[in-house]
Amino acid sequence: MSIGLPQVENQTNPTSIGTKQPAFSWQLTSVKRNTAQRAYQIQVSNSESSIDKAEVWNSGKIESNQSVYVIYSGAPLKSSARYYWRVHVWDNFNNSSWSPINFWEMGIDPADWKASWIESGLPSASTNGPASLYLKLVDVPKPITSARLYITAHGLYESNINGQRVGTDYLTPGWTSYKNRLQYQVYEVTRLLQKGKNAIAVTVADGWYRGHLAWEENRNIYGDKTGLLAQLEITYTDDTHQTITTDASWKTSTGPIQLAGIYNGETYDARLEKNGWMLPTFDAAGWRNVEVKDILKSNLIATENEPIRKHELLKPIQLIKTPTGETILDFGQNMVGWVKFKVTGKAGEHIVIQHAEVLDKAGNFYIDNLRAAKATVHYFLKGNIEEVYEPRFSFFGFRYIKIQGYPGTIDPTNFQAIALYSDMQPTGGFESSNPLVNQLQRNIQWGQRGNFLDVPTDCPQRDERLGWTGDAQAFSRTAAFNFDVSNFFSKWLKDLAADQQPDGRVPFVIPNVLKPDQGGSAGWADAATIIPWTMYLCYGDRRILADQYESMKAHVRFMEENSNHYLWNKGFHFGDWLFYRPFDDTDGTSAVTNKYLIAQIFFSHSIHLLIKAADVLGKKEDSEKYTALRAKVNEAFMQEYVTPNGRLVSGTQTAYVLALNFDMLPVALRKQAAENLVKNIESYNHHLTTGFLGTPYLCHVLTRFGYLDEAYRLLLQETYPSWLYPVKMGATTIWERWDGIRPDGTFQNAGMNSFNHYAYGAIGDWMYSTIAGIDLMEETPGYQKIKIQPQLGGGFTSAKAHLLTKYGKVSSSWKAEKEKLLMEVEVPCNTTALVSIKATSPNEIFESGKAITSLKEIEVFGKSENYLILKIGSGKYNFVSSLNR
Repeated sequence: MSIGLPQVENQTNPTSIGTKQPAFSWQLTSVKRNTAQRAYQIQVSNSESSIDKAEVWNSGKIESNQSVYVIYSGAPLKSSARYYWRVHVWDNFNNSSWSPINFWEMGIDPADWKASWIESGLPSASTNGPASLYLKLVDVPKPITSARLYITAHGLYESNINGQRVGTDYLTPGWTSYKNRLQYQVYEVTRLLQKGKNAIAVTVADGWYRGHLAWEENRNIYGDKTGLLAQLEITYTDDTHQTITTDASWKTSTGPIQLAGIYNGETYDARLEKNGWMLPTFDAAGWRNVEVKDILKSNLIATENEPIRKHELLKPIQLIKTPTGETILDFGQNMVGWVKFKVTGKAGEHIVIQHAEVLDKAGNFYIDNLRAAKATVHYFLKGNIEEVYEPRFSFFGFRYIKIQGYPGTIDPTNFQAIALYSDMQPTGGFESSNPLVNQLQRNIQWGQRGNFLDVPTDCPQRDERLGWTGDAQAFSRTAAFNFDVSNFFSKWLKDLAADQQPDGRVPFVIPNVLKPDQGGSAGWADAATIIPWTMYLCYGDRRILADQYESMKAHVRFMEENSNHYLWNKGFHFGDWLFYRPFDDTDGTSAVTNKYLIAQIFFSHSIHLLIKAADVLGKKEDSEKYTALRAKVNEAFMQEYVTPNGRLVSGTQTAYVLALNFDMLPVALRKQAAENLVKNIESYNHHLTTGFLGTPYLCHVLTRFGYLDEAYRLLLQETYPSWLYPVKMGATTIWERWDGIRPDGTFQNAGMNSFNHYAYGAIGDWMYSTIAGIDLMEETPGYQKIKIQPQLGGGFTSAKAHLLTKYGKVSSSWKAEKEKLLMEVEVPCNTTALVSIKATSPNEIFESGKAITSLKEIEVFGKSENYLILKIGSGKYNFVSSLNR
């Protein structure tokens, strides 16, 4: 038995922990089945060499199987200090092991910021103009032990020391509710400094801080001037210390980046480069003095989530000449990031690169769906040398680029597309015998990559790119299968709470860049309750409920105060956004679901989640209070929206799906409601008609109420509207609309037609949990107890999935072969799993060639319908059972 993946706050050796009571996690590995933790001991010290002394904290030997989110309980932790830790684990077979020694560093306390905010004071500082350059020459007189750079900006920054880029993060400091929460980053820069003269060089561009966001020339939302805040902490080998800060001694100028915006792209004039400006030999005599600003630092916070980094590198798959004579490069994948290219030409030659997701029916470059976003790179050559360029302060959603003004013959090998997204750990994978479904899974994952760019955006290509709450809540469960999104959503939810209005109204987008009254829509605002609960279930960290609890209560209060006799039947609601609408709707069968019926269901559901959170947090009075409130809300729903015969006033798929999924109907009426749902699906020739709110639950409800075949039929439907229709049309990501490209090759309304919009990818949750069969158990969140129950259907002959949980890897793989079901299961240490296999008797099931009745490590736990339920501990298992029963 050994210990691996020791983490602090879900990070390995992090350098900016903001919480004063961080949480430790680790994993056990062992080849022996049924291995579980019996006890642990955590030691924390000030140095690696003194770890045995545990001078900061020694938990002592704790008899417990807890190996996830163990809260630090030692001496008060100091600002900017580094701590070393390890954990000793004893298992149930009397083995014990120490983890490797790891470390974490605390963030800087607000009181320890000695730096001042500085601004360029240049005339362009309040216009859509050049990025600002900041320079500081630093003398390092003696050898260094360590150096840390603490840095943030009003805008986006990129820092260099002696001409070398600091870190691998991009679009820093990320996007938060800046007035309430501005993240700073911490970089270990010891190796970048040298004895003698050094240069700290920083470029700051508009970014989300003051650039265009949303519509109607909306800009300068957080401020009209960019700025910089930085603090370099140096420790020398003689134990002396030096602090270098942003102050009046810094110099500023402008350079080659003449324009940089989130929506419009980047204009770079290489002729304006200030050669050598990042080096200590540079003469900045002609540069201006910066302006020092007295700006409060109380909103500064340590970075909690993974930074945006570079990931996949894509080469063009073809060079295209369109019917209109355009020169196009196709990278084969709709993605988010930018293009890096090489070029040689004359000084002043002007290259223009535009970005697009699709080509039109005739094969020409199509950018109408970008709306007002220019999404364009302008590059002016320095001349007579090979030049290499890539943007740094914008990003683009694209598969194709159009190139104009490139000197000479275009060589596709000189171009490379670079994917950018938050550096979340990939945790899940799904694959099946159906190639179209496998492409759907790839589309879901690419949609998540492109839209999880510090915030969960709705579309990464047009003039929007906002953190829409409804999209995020619909997709959050699927998101947690594909990637580790625990820190990603924890950070974003804190911004949700920060931007929530005093009356509890949750804005449509987070961070909120719209008007204060633009919020409170059912299914969107419920991100305040749905995502915290989902993250708690997926990762088992009850602190997310504690952190968001007041926000959850405020959201419920808003709904209650805006209801009439417990009916939430007023205010603006998006409803079942982008549901299927037949072109020919003369008979009134269009899938329109009453928006207030939807609101009432989400009203009840959010109360229910608040009750569950109260129970987890031990808030008994709140639990009782909200239980009584939910009963009244449900009663009002029955009186207003359900006929005496049990029909809903809206007879749509979404109405029945939501009512059934959230248990709004009495048990006696549910069978009939499920029948009505299926009849509706059949009336549309076995097609879905659901939108953003109904789609995530559709196949789950059908499966739950015994219509598994219909769920599979919907998944495998290849004609519009369906999940596979875009796949058949060549999609490489999830579309915003079911028919973004119509069957005749024409486009939907260009005003809202993103081809990279993850919401409908929420079917991924069902694919993992039903086809492959991996699911969690609510009573033991975080997969400490695992449910594995593949439900075969749809003509699939095999499927497999894996998920890296906080405890380790769980996997489920099955294959139908020669009238036998072959099933491979992997369960991580310190967990147990209930595996359901179709059989009538234990004698029908074999594991690794042996009857399970002869294996002590496998317990026949129970029976459910035609499944036998086996309880197993950690290890790898190979089950065989008969398919003919």
